[in-house]
Amino acid sequence: MFLPETYQVTLALMILSMLCWGSWANTLKLCPQFRFQLFYWDYSIGVVLGALAWGFTAGSFGSGVPFLTALKLTPTEALAYAICGGIIFNIANLLLVAAIEVAGLAVAFPVGIGVALIVGTVSSYFVHPAANPLLLFGGVTLVTLAIIVDAMAYRKRESTAKATSTRAIVLSLVAGLLMGSFYPLVAHAMSTPVVYPGGLASFWPGPYAIAFYFSIGVLLSTIPANWLLMKKPLDGKPPVDGADYGRAKIGWHIAGILGGFIWCCGAVANFVASQAHVNVGPAVSYSIGQGATMVSACWGVFVWREFAGAPRAAHLLLVLMFVFFILGLGAIALAPLY
Repeated sequence: MFLPETYQVTLALMILSMLCWGSWANTLKLCPQFRFQLFYWDYSIGVVLGALAWGFTAGSFGSGVPFLTALKLTPTEALAYAICGGIIFNIANLLLVAAIEVAGLAVAFPVGIGVALIVGTVSSYFVHPAANPLLLFGGVTLVTLAIIVDAMAYRKRESTAKATSTRAIVLSLVAGLLMGSFYPLVAHAMSTPVVYPGGLASFWPGPYAIAFYFSIGVLLSTIPANWLLMKKPLDGKPPVDGADYGRAKIGWHIAGILGGFIWCCGAVANFVASQAHVNVGPAVSYSIGQGATMVSACWGVFVWREFAGAPRAAHLLLVLMFVFFILGLGAIALAPLY
């Protein structure tokens, strides 16, 4: 399997993760009349396809144990942790997509993923402490300030929509708490030792096999969780008619699969970076990947014009948010080097 040997390659993977995690939700924007619950069936399929694509390419070449062998020899403990991580992530992501429907990319991502960054970084650091803690947690603090400033900008933009904004903030916060809880499970799964039959040698299942089992957790949990959200939507809209899935445009289905594929590309890149042969670890890898917050805010502000017509104060707060995010991510990126 491919694992990076230098920090430069590892950092490139973390940046790729950040771009993918911050961009996949644009595929939902491409389906304006496709309820997100219907979109999500295709999205979950795309996640599995993404894990398979990485497994049979980067996960099957290079040094180490190939993808199919790692799948077969992954111990039950690691498999269970990976699937549970996928389930927790999926519930969080469903709530996050509901928040995007209510508030837009520029708000739901900074609040939800920002909270996930804090929870995931702290918990992952305790699982596998690596990098300079002062730079790492100093960067997380700056990102926290960015979250607060972003929430203030949203209030300025939607000062007359108190009920909607409250629902969006609550959904984003709950999604963030759950989103930050899945990564330590994945980190534990990747570090669970595997012993060959007969005990001749040992290795770790690696990021590619764990990503596949993670995607299975996503797919399996989508069935009950998304069905419930179809019956009891959290975005304030009427229940979803399942028959509309078959009547949807083929392009909408493709967009959903593409969205899941893009997110999974970011996840695998992040998992691989966390296992690199350099002093990175899951806390730093996850933290930089969650710079997706800034990427998604850029999409929301500059492409989808979600703050068009907002007062000048809201735009100034957005500038301040980006400054805090850039400084925070810069500190986190330097943490493994010092």
